[in-house]
Amino acid sequence: MSDDWINVARFGEISEGSCKLFDLDDEDIAVYHLDGEYHAIEDRCSHDGGDLASGWVEDGCAVCPRHGARFDIRTGKVMAPPAYEDIHVFPTRIQGETIQMRDDRD
Repeated sequence: MSDDWINVARFGEISEGSCKLFDLDDEDIAVYHLDGEYHAIEDRCSHDGGDLASGWVEDGCAVCPRHGARFDIRTGKVMAPPAYEDIHVFPTRIQGETIQMRDDRD
């Protein structure tokens, strides 16, 4: 776990309802802009490992384009099968004009 905050995008760079991918130690992290807030989640469906960023956002959920599993972007909780395992959500913040995230995994 790191206490260091990582710059992932400039404020205003990610349009509402969309996301930007960020590489964190060879793992893709999807940074979403949702309802005026920014959220960073693992870009990996826990059902079969597909990427979520190539799917779409619906009712606050990232929808996997492969089999339709849904994950709450704010919490990482599974909202619809075929996935049953939640995904990790990373802390985010805005510092000046920069969106930052922190890797809080053990």
